[in-house]
Amino acid sequence: VAMAHGHGQCCCCCGEAAGTGGDPERGAAWGLYLRIDRQRLQCLNERREGSGALVFRAWEERGDRAQFVESDDDEELLFNIPFTGNVKLKGVIVMGEDDGTHPAEMRLFKNIPHMSFDDTAREAEQTFSLNRDLTGELEYPTRIARFSNVHHLSIHFPKNFGAETTKIFYIGLKGEWTEAHRHEVTICNYEASANPADHKLEQITPQTHFIS
Repeated sequence: VAMAHGHGQCCCCCGEAAGTGGDPERGAAWGLYLRIDRQRLQCLNERREGSGALVFRAWEERGDRAQFVESDDDEELLFNIPFTGNVKLKGVIVMGEDDGTHPAEMRLFKNIPHMSFDDTAREAEQTFSLNRDLTGELEYPTRIARFSNVHHLSIHFPKNFGAETTKIFYIGLKGEWTEAHRHEVTICNYEASANPADHKLEQITPQTHFIS
């Protein structure tokens, strides 16, 4: 039980992303892509089905120009990103082309699963004006207090720099991940109910101490 309990406190998302070239420490910081529930990840208005998921990858692989998502009907893109636990989001990177297809604005929403374009009319938790970033070096820091307990993140790109469609090659997410709280609660209940039983056992048969 002690071991499982300790596991519930783990809040690192490093290690797996490190060591594949580049700056391993920086790469590890951008490891939240490993904590996305990819089965439930959605990208609305993507031209090619499933292409939205490709932009969430290791920081060291951000330069792979073969993997990208392009919008379909107009310039808008909306990502619904469920995590496998709770995330404290600290920063975002958005990489595109050096032309009009690069997104010009990014709006972040938290904990609104299955957002649609209609839902984007509401006020975002945070909005960023984006600069063209071809190398994935520009980091947009979030207001951490607002993004300290995120189990679902929606990213809305409402406009670009003038092209008919928007193209994104890489989205980096930086932060800390913790296992979902319900798991920890289960463990605590188990420990709480186990303790009185232990004490009863000791009162009835004190000699068990010597046997063990």
